[in-house]
Amino acid sequence: MAARRYRVTRFAAACGFVICSFVPVDAATWTVRSQPARLVNGAPVLFQVKAPAKLDSLTGTWLGHHLEFSFNTSTKTWFVLAGVSIETAPGKYPLELIGVRPANKIAVTFMRQFAVARAIYPKIKVELTVEKKFTEPTPDELQQIEEGKKIKQDYLNRVTSNRQWSGRFTAPADAPISDVFGSQRIFNGEAQSPHLGLDFRVPAGTPVAAMNSGTVLLARPLYFEGNFVVLDHGQGLLTLYLHLSEFKVKEGDVVKRGDVIGLSGGTGRATGPHLHVAVRWQGVSVDPARLMQLPLP
Repeated sequence: MAARRYRVTRFAAACGFVICSFVPVDAATWTVRSQPARLVNGAPVLFQVKAPAKLDSLTGTWLGHHLEFSFNTSTKTWFVLAGVSIETAPGKYPLELIGVRPANKIAVTFMRQFAVARAIYPKIKVELTVEKKFTEPTPDELQQIEEGKKIKQDYLNRVTSNRQWSGRFTAPADAPISDVFGSQRIFNGEAQSPHLGLDFRVPAGTPVAAMNSGTVLLARPLYFEGNFVVLDHGQGLLTLYLHLSEFKVKEGDVVKRGDVIGLSGGTGRATGPHLHVAVRWQGVSVDPARLMQLPLP
């Protein structure tokens, strides 16, 4: 795929944009790779880029989302965490990059296509029974549900510019997995949407640890989620911890990987004590298990 170079003709510092003209550049001088190498719907992805020249910054676009890359000084590589929605159809999708050179503000651009395959997620047809209030809520309960929806719509789509995570994401509890991302579940005989998290089989009162460094975005009870903690790891990457019996953090707290943020429980729509963990990237749900497998810088 041919690359392009933009030569700056005007720089609008106050608005943060440049107006440029195109000049061809050799695409072979870029190195762009993904981890994992095979991308599937519902998976996180680490993009790593070696640019053809020293850059002040590197940004990009992937599946309609804005990317801000960080620079790894030891490997001289730019990197960013992104994701693929579980609804994304198989096909080839472009990763578009724009880098700004420090001396003359020349913007270097590149585009590469990445193939996305269809993941195979399990269909677990197990009958589960939950309290009637979760399947036939009263008017008062419906109001609580709507309030929870508004809170999630506001908070779970926020994107902060600074990256807070560093290194691998780790399991929030040392326990077996009882349900996986993407599985089909049945509540009271009715099929629900895919399970968009990872369930850990833990008894009530088990310490729940932060999967990486971040800031506590939410720490409050919601109707379906029960006692609910959300950590903001920066650049739209959030980890969510549901059904807790007790909070150990408050909104605004800064935590490190491994810090205890709460105790497991069975609050909200839960069939019993367990820990449900979810990951969202810029509003897109991705598989927590795949995230923990990524070797991150």
